[in-house]
Amino acid sequence: MGHLAAKSYLDLQKRLEDAAQGAPASEAIFKILEILFTEEEAKLASVLPLKMFTAREAAKRWNKEEAEAESILDGLADKAILIDSEKDGRKIYCLAPTMAGFFEFSIMRMDGKFDRKILSELFYQYINVEEDFVREVLGIKPAIARVFVQEPALSDENQKLILDYERASAVIKSAATIGVGTCYCRHKMEHARHACDMPQDVCLTFNSCADSLVRHGVAKKISVEEALAILDRVINLGLVQIGDNTREGVSFICNCCGCCCEAIIACKRLGCYDDFRSNYYAVNNQDACSGCGVCAKRCPFEAIEIIVGDNGKRVACIDSGKCVGCGVCARFCPAKSLGLKRHDKLADTPLNTIERVVLEAINNNKLQNYIFDNYTLWTNRYLRQVLGVILAQPLAKRILVSKQLRSRFFRAVNEKKISNKYNEFYEAGESIDLEINNKKYD
Repeated sequence: MGHLAAKSYLDLQKRLEDAAQGAPASEAIFKILEILFTEEEAKLASVLPLKMFTAREAAKRWNKEEAEAESILDGLADKAILIDSEKDGRKIYCLAPTMAGFFEFSIMRMDGKFDRKILSELFYQYINVEEDFVREVLGIKPAIARVFVQEPALSDENQKLILDYERASAVIKSAATIGVGTCYCRHKMEHARHACDMPQDVCLTFNSCADSLVRHGVAKKISVEEALAILDRVINLGLVQIGDNTREGVSFICNCCGCCCEAIIACKRLGCYDDFRSNYYAVNNQDACSGCGVCAKRCPFEAIEIIVGDNGKRVACIDSGKCVGCGVCARFCPAKSLGLKRHDKLADTPLNTIERVVLEAINNNKLQNYIFDNYTLWTNRYLRQVLGVILAQPLAKRILVSKQLRSRFFRAVNEKKISNKYNEFYEAGESIDLEINNKKYD
């Protein structure tokens, strides 16, 4: 790496890499961080909790007065680097993740706070040219995003079976706040001279995420009716709805094309189709198929090709390993030979963001970074290392450790059951007690 980054940026990159999603070191990421953070902001952000926190917690870590800490945090929130919200009358902050986070937000904003051309070129290098970040993000289990099936493509029978969390329309109708902003992927590709002509003003955000982005000028607040009109518009254009991989509290739905969307490009490049799939898959009635090729051209995941059968007839052939069940092909099939079937085994969608992040951290051996996340304390550093070693062991050894330590925490981790206690700790931004042999470690 030819780029020499200041220590504060090195520390911040390491901090981001400790999160479930990660941010591998490269020249591009350090240049991105230098644009988004001042050196002092990077130094302060590098010791912030990975979970939600209050200004009081930040002030304690920074050794500053609470009012000063709150002012700094508000400045970072104004850059959309932090997401801020209110809970029980107090302000709560959370460092936004890289992807589906402050990477996108920096491009979405229209106020000239950042040079979007330079950032777009750096993001293109980091995400579209280099592979470390994309491989790390797509390797996360459970995935950070999922495909929403297009409801107009469903038969009457499937309309009865589909659940609310699978419906983009239900996400819109249940959202407390809705925002619309610039499509990060297509705008980035525009600066990289690879953009298509699909609309950019269609990126939807919801709930506390939308509330924060609207407040800080990154997104524009819109009504349910306006959001549903956007959904109709993008479905008719053949764009795919890819959104937050949760059943409750969905924070975003992007409307994606196969040529610009980073998730779809990376999925095709690395073959990670299963991670994105909806609970449906496409089927073709070959007797009715005209072999016109519209579906093959429209499929954003390149899961369909036109072949010549034994009888010499051209028909559409669906690669089941690549089909994610978006429904675009069925929507545009002139012969109406294409349809959707529901999978027998449904995708395991996390309840909410907290559950998803904790499961991701467990599966990526990063849970210790969320529990002992005070980088200003040497004890946290030591306990992170110990817990990291334990969690890296095979399940049988982890169970043995749990029995020896008589820890309810390890039992919950081994069973991958996240109790309300841990959800509450994460959401409230408070410390967690790790109980071992009836002793508690903060």
